[in-house]
Amino acid sequence: QVQLVESGGGLVQAGGSLRLSCAASGSISRIFDQAWYRQAPGKEREIVARILSGGSTNYADSVKGRFTISVDNAKNTMSLQMNSLKPEDTAVYYCNIRSVWYNYWGQGTQVTVSS
Repeated sequence: QVQLVESGGGLVQAGGSLRLSCAASGSISRIFDQAWYRQAPGKEREIVARILSGGSTNYADSVKGRFTISVDNAKNTMSLQMNSLKPEDTAVYYCNIRSVWYNYWGQGTQVTVSS
């Protein structure tokens, strides 16, 4: 079973940047899309950014212009570049890959933005 492992979370001041990475332990075929979600304390998990198999992307309104999702299929990795971070971006961030066969999730990485 392929596993996803996130890295790159941490504590940053408002206005700063972080880059999250998600590495798959193996190759996944028939991918529909790849995405980053986040869940803040007391809130439901929400989608942050998604990239479809054809390369098109979409973002939550709250992160448009600040976050960028990218994938490196050769390395089986996915990244989320987060700039101009705000305290409201504080959450556990999860990577997700949906294939025809299965829906994969990482274990999450904490991002904390101080004011």
